[in-house]
Amino acid sequence: MNKRKNIALDVINVSKSFGSTTILKSISFEAVRGETVVLLGKSGTGKSVILQCIVGLLTPDSGDIFILGQNIPQLDYDALQEIRKKIGFLFQSGALYDSMSVRDNLEFPLRRHEILTEKEIEDRVKQCLDDVGLLSSIDKMPSELSGGMRKRVGLARTIILKPEVILYDEPTTGLDPATSREISRLIIKMQEKLKVSSLIVTHDMECVKMTANKVLVLKDGTICASGAYAEISESQDEFVKSFFE
Repeated sequence: MNKRKNIALDVINVSKSFGSTTILKSISFEAVRGETVVLLGKSGTGKSVILQCIVGLLTPDSGDIFILGQNIPQLDYDALQEIRKKIGFLFQSGALYDSMSVRDNLEFPLRRHEILTEKEIEDRVKQCLDDVGLLSSIDKMPSELSGGMRKRVGLARTIILKPEVILYDEPTTGLDPATSREISRLIIKMQEKLKVSSLIVTHDMECVKMTANKVLVLKDGTICASGAYAEISESQDEFVKSFFE
């Protein structure tokens, strides 16, 4: 059991290979409660593999992943389902159900995971949509929304179960610069309002600058640099510099 109460996410010596290809080589990092950690790396270097290991979709070959004190690779199915209720995951696509209205998309996890009255469900849905500025779109279908609006609805659905940890997979990909900044501001707002710990995988350097308390740089399956944005952005390492040029 992880005794360090202030740490929400603790990745310890995690390795993962697929056949003869090693993706992660003894990766270690942590996120304290309320902290936003951003993971940078070239495409195909294992960033999404880390996210999948954290939520238990993949099992690392070795190492431990503690979330809120529980070691994810060692949990059985039922225990994993319980801890996942405390983990929000904003997918790159937003991952909305196209056949459901915005309202129904947000109600779905509440009906599945919590015992609430209809009034409580209605209030929670409206509050989360209000938080992301989309209350007026409650009865629209996903097909009626822009890419940025879909992402905001995805964020509303991510926070509706009041997670303690949120994982963001390329939250601003495919969005114009103004909408990307809007999503980054929402990430900051959710961190401040919910006191969540966040791990963001992104290539968007403005998102990194706006949101990160700590930046990690992934290279060849290992973390080659770690620190605050101001520190990392001044690095003289050629690989690290390439992200800031």
